[in-house]
Amino acid sequence: MHASNSEGPVPDAVGGIDLGGTKIETVITDSAHRVLGSARHPTPTTGGPADIANAMAAALTEAARAAKLEPAQLHGVGVGSPGRVDSAAGTVSRADNLPGWYASFPLAAALQSALGTTVTLGNDVSVATDAEFRLGAGRPYRSLLGVFWGTGVGGGLILGGEPWHGRGGAGEIGHMVIVEDGRQCPCGRRGCVEAYAGRGALEAHARSLHAKGEKTKLFELAAEHGRDRLTSSIWARALEHGDKLATKLIDRAVLALGAGIASAVNLIDVEAVIIGGGLGVRFGEPFRERIAEATAPHLFNDTDPPAIRLAGLGDLGGALGATLLVER
Repeated sequence: MHASNSEGPVPDAVGGIDLGGTKIETVITDSAHRVLGSARHPTPTTGGPADIANAMAAALTEAARAAKLEPAQLHGVGVGSPGRVDSAAGTVSRADNLPGWYASFPLAAALQSALGTTVTLGNDVSVATDAEFRLGAGRPYRSLLGVFWGTGVGGGLILGGEPWHGRGGAGEIGHMVIVEDGRQCPCGRRGCVEAYAGRGALEAHARSLHAKGEKTKLFELAAEHGRDRLTSSIWARALEHGDKLATKLIDRAVLALGAGIASAVNLIDVEAVIIGGGLGVRFGEPFRERIAEATAPHLFNDTDPPAIRLAGLGDLGGALGATLLVER
């Protein structure tokens, strides 16, 4: 550990921020990727990009101080963000699952000003997939699809041992259409995987059905636990209570994920699929098995299916992946 009163940057200490729809995960790591400090803050539900940037800076500062450092002493900070990320410009736009984030916002500059160190941006799911490939469950493979089941459904690709971004929009498995003219997705289109499986879409659908008279303990459980959203832990508790509405919606989500994953595998034939994200990690191994079972009937090459693995880095995968954006 380094003393917090030391002068100047600490060459081997970097920060990582994973910006999610419900939480902001932050870590400080050394050159061996060991976690020196971490912090988790809730993602603001009101305001806009500047408010979220302030919350990100506060969370990273708390993680740095847990590592006995000030943010300005870090060699740099990497950020995994949803939305359209322009790494060169340091901007993020169209982060649809976050409050008020439509226009382009200079996130890197805002964080650099608050933290006093350089900031590098990347797509949240791409950096989490890279972390699983380099440090987690994807290490045995040269090609993989990361599927991050959380507020949305994000995807990342490793092909031939390298991240594949296409022209900037590769890996968007959540927006593969599985039902023609189906349920409306948060992206505005219809029939996407995310419309049936994303936590945000699940909550909106649950609220709509509840308002029409369907019984559920979801909102009662959220109030009991001081949540203003149906977080992954609330869904898990509802399933444990045998809640019929929650069970119906999650069963449909698993089928949607299976159809989307199989369609992606039929196109690119990766060796492995890594299941992560807030819901994926919370539900764990039993749901990995269920997703694998839902994928199998749709695979063209059904005699040689891909390995389907649970993310090995848990909740910290995105933040650890963000640290990999910083050149040491």
